[in-house]
Amino acid sequence: MAHAAPRAARWYGSPARVATKLTAPVLGGIVFGLWAAAIGRDAGPITGWNVLLGVVAAVAFVVAYLGLRLLGTHLPRELRAAAWAGFGGAAVGFLHGLTGSSVLRSAAVAFAVAAGVFAVVFYRFYTTED
Repeated sequence: MAHAAPRAARWYGSPARVATKLTAPVLGGIVFGLWAAAIGRDAGPITGWNVLLGVVAAVAFVVAYLGLRLLGTHLPRELRAAAWAGFGGAAVGFLHGLTGSSVLRSAAVAFAVAAGVFAVVFYRFYTTED
């Protein structure tokens, strides 16, 4: 009697795990896009450019987040922490730059956020490494 062939392994896991892994980037992108659009609107009427800014910012956030999650696992802990710090600093610096402040001040805010993110993420990667 012939036996049934084993089921082919799926590299991406169950559908529930895939949905869980996509929830954080998508929700973060939505919040980031809405925040960018709200800053760009500056208490004025909603225009097509505000909507476009929000959508482009959200898509860029999600793509960068997913790319970092995908490629970050192959990096050593120092570079992975630096990559997450760069992502966090760039995101906050971009939002701060939309407020109309100077480039130097936006860069200083981005650097301060990146330094904090680096310290926290490096500590987490260092203490949880095998």
